[in-house]
Amino acid sequence: MSLVLGIDTGGTYTDGVVVELRNKRILKKAKALTTREDLAIGIRNCVHNLDLRDFDKISVVSLSTTLATNAIVEGRGCEVGLLMIGHAPIGKLPVKHFSVLTGGHDIKGRPQEDLDLEKTRQAVMEFQGKVDAIAISGYLSVRNPEHEIKVQEMVQEILGLPVVCAHQLTTSLGFHERTVTAVLNARLIPIISELIESIKIVLNEKRIAAPLMIVKGNGSLMSEVLAREKPIETILSGPAASIIGATFLTQTPEAIVLDMGGTTTDIAILKNGIPRMNQEGAMVGGWLTRVQAAEIYTYGLGGDSYLQITKDQKLQVGPQRVWPLCVVAHTYPYLAEELKNTFKKDYDLMDAQATDCFMLLKQSRSEKLSDLEEKIIEILRHGPRTLCYLATHVKIDPNLFRFQHLVNLGIVARVSLTPTDILHAKGAYTQWNRVAAWTGVEILASRMGLTGDKFIDAASETIIHDLCLTCLQSLVGCERKGIWLKGSEVAMYFIKKALGREEKTGFDSFFRVKMPIVGIGAPVRAWLPKVAEILHAELVIPEHAEVANAVGAATGKIMETVKVLIKPGEGGTGYLLHAPWERKYFDLLEEATAYALNEAKLRAIWAAEKAGAKDFDLVVNHEDVYANASMIENDIYVESRIEVTAVGRPDWETEEVLHAVAD
Repeated sequence: MSLVLGIDTGGTYTDGVVVELRNKRILKKAKALTTREDLAIGIRNCVHNLDLRDFDKISVVSLSTTLATNAIVEGRGCEVGLLMIGHAPIGKLPVKHFSVLTGGHDIKGRPQEDLDLEKTRQAVMEFQGKVDAIAISGYLSVRNPEHEIKVQEMVQEILGLPVVCAHQLTTSLGFHERTVTAVLNARLIPIISELIESIKIVLNEKRIAAPLMIVKGNGSLMSEVLAREKPIETILSGPAASIIGATFLTQTPEAIVLDMGGTTTDIAILKNGIPRMNQEGAMVGGWLTRVQAAEIYTYGLGGDSYLQITKDQKLQVGPQRVWPLCVVAHTYPYLAEELKNTFKKDYDLMDAQATDCFMLLKQSRSEKLSDLEEKIIEILRHGPRTLCYLATHVKIDPNLFRFQHLVNLGIVARVSLTPTDILHAKGAYTQWNRVAAWTGVEILASRMGLTGDKFIDAASETIIHDLCLTCLQSLVGCERKGIWLKGSEVAMYFIKKALGREEKTGFDSFFRVKMPIVGIGAPVRAWLPKVAEILHAELVIPEHAEVANAVGAATGKIMETVKVLIKPGEGGTGYLLHAPWERKYFDLLEEATAYALNEAKLRAIWAAEKAGAKDFDLVVNHEDVYANASMIENDIYVESRIEVTAVGRPDWETEEVLHAVAD
């Protein structure tokens, strides 16, 4: 009996399952807290909690993760140097260090300008000691990647740093989006590498010699080698795995799949049992990328979302993720008592909450820190402390100190009141320290002039209504209406009436969601029944919903796609082939097509094998596009689109390699 070990490392919990795929049986499941300071600890605890004796029967280990998604949402990652070829920035970019070089190409793949090698060398040298990885993006490099390839070779020779080219990540047009994709990919390299190394430590300890696979944002799998090169492919990995897990657990053909984790709520709309693929590219943390992923709507609302009182005395949930008071106080019980000694009610905090505490995650390595930051770290070395405690001991007004720098570096974590604390305070969940949760509730309740119970009711209502809004916004997005509900005063008027937040007038409004809501994730049993009631929707929470991401990781397939475009040549003669690896001229369309099909198949096979597949099918799509010209006898040739996809499973139960080619 061959088994698959599925692991999902989320922002809050690490989930694990052992699946016997032949009979679709989940044999074991377990959870453990994700330990961001050392991911191996949380993974080790999760694998240990599975209580499995036959680790030698595991044939494949498959991993999904929200770490890349969360890192982008939270603005974390390594320092990146960006080299832009042939064009200045078009919009805002997620990078501080960049340089614009001459070069780039036109739509036919012809150089706009020669690459200035000397100035390129100088620009590369400027990054020395300032960045940890390099991203390269050339104008229309998808039509001809030669300049990106030359600059990549120079970077590797001079700096020896990880380097990624935009043309290696996408074949889609859109210079700005490709540039963003390349930068985020470079930024994520150390985050995914750390995760892979952490898992391998635990696998070695358990003597699990099986290959390691990682879930991509479209729900398919790739090898660890590919994940290290293209970590951007893992954005929305966790939510994609939850969709695969939800379909495996429920067999529901049409549904709203809502995955509520610690940091985010992710929603996908299922049609005929599969999610829609986002052809434009995944949007994460406000950045539109060119990563092909399942169309998933991500919102900064989760069990660990930061509960804040705004300056106008409104309660806000998220989008930042913090550690729940109840979780940290479970390990450090003194924190519950320390919370009671907080700021006076009339003391105004500008960028913090009176419930804020801070916890040391890791020691600073190479980051330059101020003397005050070093003092804070020294205090936190002995355990987490409240903001009030820290302000008193370093004798500084907390409004004059910015803790966010240490948080962004991953050295310190903010601890504060969250929806998880609300569940503990109301007694709906009791795993952690309820005293700390209730103390946090009383602190914020007093600042709003409410009792603790009234505050819990207000916070619960806000969380439920925000979840309702995420469902409605996702359905609007799926219909391609381009409406941002929160930005529409008219839409919000009717939504608030339906949610019961507007005073009763001459009419009521309500929504009826026509498909079931499938709830995935640990908190959904607490929050979704009321959401489904308000939206007049059927609610499905399957068995094993709390580990559905890990189930999806264990039951995914490998899928690698190669795309080639053929366009008319210059001056109406010949044909130009544009591939991710080259630009090539042909006299005849038949020659160009035959070459493209052959190369695409070979490279799809190579990509699938690199991704870890040993048994796969090749699916070939070939479309010749012609324009209908009414004034002339023959239609006008526009382009040929060739797409080859290799689909298969990892080598976990097959004995021979089968290549089935479908034309």
